[in-house]
Amino acid sequence: MTGRDEPRAAPPAPAVPLRAVADRSAAVASRHMLPPSRSRWTPSAGQIARRRVAVQLGKWLLPLAGVGLLLAIAVWPELDRMEDRARVSFRRVIQTQPDAVRLMDPRYQGLDEENRPFTVTADVATQTENADIVDLDRPRADVLLTDGSWVLLESNDGRFDKGRHRLDLWGDVTLWQDGGNLLVTAAAEVQLQEGSASGDKPVAAQGPFGTLVSEGFRLTERGQVVIFTGRSRAVLEGGQ
Repeated sequence: MTGRDEPRAAPPAPAVPLRAVADRSAAVASRHMLPPSRSRWTPSAGQIARRRVAVQLGKWLLPLAGVGLLLAIAVWPELDRMEDRARVSFRRVIQTQPDAVRLMDPRYQGLDEENRPFTVTADVATQTENADIVDLDRPRADVLLTDGSWVLLESNDGRFDKGRHRLDLWGDVTLWQDGGNLLVTAAAEVQLQEGSASGDKPVAAQGPFGTLVSEGFRLTERGQVVIFTGRSRAVLEGGQ
């Protein structure tokens, strides 16, 4: 041994358990981490099943919708053409109806067998399916006689056959004859080209001669001769 004292070694540090180190590290890390913004959502078994069903339906419905859209695009022009054809057909049907052609204040003029004029007028003329026949509202027929006198026939309704020069009158048919004679009946048929008229309905007539009722009448020679048919009764005026 020498006279100097040799230095002594430092005592070893006590051992730290590994578990304590891990707990300390976790505590330090937890102080520096931010808290979670929201809790984690876990779907239930029913929600998962419904989602699966929705996905399966989408796999079928989306392709079907696409096919339907393609069919609509392909068929739409044809539908437009069908609609146009239907509209044209409907308009044609309307034009063939009797009310399709209406003429206000019509006037028809012609000549009889002896080139004497006659005129048919009305408030309204309505074309029928026959191009030569028209229905008349408030028709009037003027017939000129040879001596310059005239005969006027009028009624509520009538039908004029232009091809046959025939005028059918009904509804308060009134015949005015130049000279003051008046004849009233329910219906009459007038042949304008022949200058004749006839009717089988009850007739009432009056004029300078008096009054007369009968079951019918015949007018000939363009109104110059009137024959009363059936049972007739007359009341004559003065020396008639």
